[in-house]
Amino acid sequence: MTLFADRLIDATRRHGPLCVGIDPHAGKVPALFGGDTPEGIEAWGRALVECCAGTVACIKPQVAFYERHGPEGLKALQSITRAAREAGLIVLMDAKRGDIGSTAEGYAAAFLGKDAPFEGDALTVNPYMGLDTIEPYVREAEAHGRGVIVLVRTSNPGSADFQSRSLEGAPLYARVAEAMAPMAERLKGRNGWSGLMMVTGATGPDEARTIRDLAPSSLFLVPGYGAQGASAAEALAGFVQGPGGLEGGVVSSSRGVNFPDGSGEAGDVEEWKSIISAAIAQARADLRGLPIPA
Repeated sequence: MTLFADRLIDATRRHGPLCVGIDPHAGKVPALFGGDTPEGIEAWGRALVECCAGTVACIKPQVAFYERHGPEGLKALQSITRAAREAGLIVLMDAKRGDIGSTAEGYAAAFLGKDAPFEGDALTVNPYMGLDTIEPYVREAEAHGRGVIVLVRTSNPGSADFQSRSLEGAPLYARVAEAMAPMAERLKGRNGWSGLMMVTGATGPDEARTIRDLAPSSLFLVPGYGAQGASAAEALAGFVQGPGGLEGGVVSSSRGVNFPDGSGEAGDVEEWKSIISAAIAQARADLRGLPIPA
């Protein structure tokens, strides 16, 4: 069994750190796919997968955008993620689950278990109810070679309300990172990186560097790049030098590659794919410090 951390770091070394969100915001899916309907978001999401395949390491669907359509929306999510995994893409399921241990077991089985109905390679979880609520996810990840992505320092403006508050001389986000160390060891792969990932928002580069010092083996999931205003340099602040450049996680971009200028007015699917592929290429180049494609 190849561990999640090894699969992800190998993929980022090939393709770079870009992770493409597949987030069908209300009213944004182009009419040529069927608009804001379960059928429309499925067709749109599968077309995005085609643009990502062989180009980026992973995708990250935000589950809430599918849940709002009820059972048919969740069927669309299943279809998109299955297509992505069949295409060789790693799937990070962004559901931010967090509840008491027995309930967490149900969430863990749904997303990380053997034959999970919403099968992903990793799942975002909220640690703020305590370590016992994270354990069920780590157990499933150990058993099936998957990853767990823990919220540590998020990218939203209100993250400082609680995450930056001092707890016995250090900010709360730092205490969370410290507490994850034993679980990170359990999910460590052959490359030395751990599949116990940490969310470290690109809007807090100094905090990302602090978290890297506290969690040297944890891969990062970095939101906040692009549409939320953070630069590539800020997004990569917690990365370290690897064999082929900076590495240490993935940087998520959703709106910038889901809905770039002109994509909503594309006359057909091929024109739309050309616009999306150009946006992906631009983000990949930006994150790798390469000239932006013309």
